[in-house]
Amino acid sequence: MDKKPIVKIENVGQTFDTKQGRFVALRDINLEVSQGEVVSLIGHSGCGKSTLLNLISGLTTPSSGVLLCDGREIAGPGPERAVVFQNHSLLPWMTCFENVMLAVERVFGRKEGKAKLKARVADALEMVHMAHAMDKYPHEISGGMKQRVGIARAFAMEPHILLMDEPFGALDALTRASLQDELNGVMAKTGATVVMVTHDVDEAVLLSDRIVMMTNGPAATIGEIVEVKLDRPRDRLALAEDPKFAAYRATVFEFLYRKQLKKAA
Repeated sequence: MDKKPIVKIENVGQTFDTKQGRFVALRDINLEVSQGEVVSLIGHSGCGKSTLLNLISGLTTPSSGVLLCDGREIAGPGPERAVVFQNHSLLPWMTCFENVMLAVERVFGRKEGKAKLKARVADALEMVHMAHAMDKYPHEISGGMKQRVGIARAFAMEPHILLMDEPFGALDALTRASLQDELNGVMAKTGATVVMVTHDVDEAVLLSDRIVMMTNGPAATIGEIVEVKLDRPRDRLALAEDPKFAAYRATVFEFLYRKQLKKAA
């Protein structure tokens, strides 16, 4: 049975006025994201990946077309669309617990008591294995741990869709791999709907149900979409030997480094 779309993007374009004149960032974007689906946006720098994510989040509004979430037009940010940025965005004067509580109180504070709110925060930190550091401040923990707290904060809001803008891009390779596996586990537990910007091909194949490959900017659009038919849960070591994983990886590289770079040359 087909799952219903949570997000619909219809004929969306985005332009910006600059000192050099009108700049067309995106054109003719049409995409649906279904409930429980993990979609990655990938492409070269300047292809509008983050611009598209900002449009879905409501941080910017489209120059043309329409974006819908749960059947309603996206007119601004909302708690049903939680965002995890590359920078963890934790408030330095608050503990890990307090940073997550800030989001939980905003979403659930009017209808739930303090005990229930605290339980939500504790559960979210436990899910990303950060319960032991709930009383620590951001400067007392590593970059990878900060990102775990940022992910916990987003999931604690129980969003309909989680938007991630290169959430592991600033981390070292081992920490990045660990958090990718962590995210796979959290998504399996929660059945989360995720749209993620990445420039890492292996990350896109490992995490995604579909990979949306963007053409080069300016006036970028969706070039091709790859459906990743790999069984879940996904094991990184097992997939390293899986010919299907290698084939998906090769398809994305073919698009990015042959089709797109040839056009740019």
